Amino acid sequence: SYCMQVDHGYAQPLEFLLGGLDTLPVLPVFINGVASPLPGFQRTRMLGEAIGRFLTTLNKRVLILGSGGLSHQPPVPELAKADAHMRDRLLGSGRQLPPDERELRQQRVISAAKQFIEDQNSLYPLNPVWDTRFMSLLEQGRLAELDAVSNEELSAMAGKSTHEIKTWVAAFAALSAFGRWRCEGRYYRPIPEWIAGFGSLSAAAQN
Repeated sequence: SYCMQVDHGYAQPLEFLLGGLDTLPVLPVFINGVASPLPGFQRTRMLGEAIGRFLTTLNKRVLILGSGGLSHQPPVPELAKADAHMRDRLLGSGRQLPPDERELRQQRVISAAKQFIEDQNSLYPLNPVWDTRFMSLLEQGRLAELDAVSNEELSAMAGKSTHEIKTWVAAFAALSAFGRWRCEGRYYRPIPEWIAGFGSLSAAAQN
């Protein structure tokens, strides 16, 4: 949709890595991780491979970013259950949230996070075992093994918001189009304060 806005998943990596959203030319690719019909791992992997084949034709240095939370399910409205007003917000209406709505949303999430620190059964639990296994599969180039994991299984294992990790799969699939590559950095930590498993995994083509 042309009215969709890039969110923190796009903005924060670009701010930290490049110093701004418009420092270099950026081509955003949206992958639905929010509501049905959700793409599966195989479809996402194939999309990444197609993007990678395109990137190899540019004869340019390219940075491929995939940004999304690992295991998590924060207290946010679900599209299927939202009223018309909230549905408009969730779909990215192209309008900024009024200050009072933004403040209310932030305080709701902060309160939930504080409670989650005290009682990690108050929300859907984080799953460090799944998170680290997922990162290992990417690190080892075993992306196709994720094809067998259904959307329902993923939600049950790691929370409904974990579908964001399909951006990671697309990014590594795109990288695979450049031939051999190696990982250069890996970090993981479950962070109840953020209601999410947090990780990073970087790699570079060896050609």
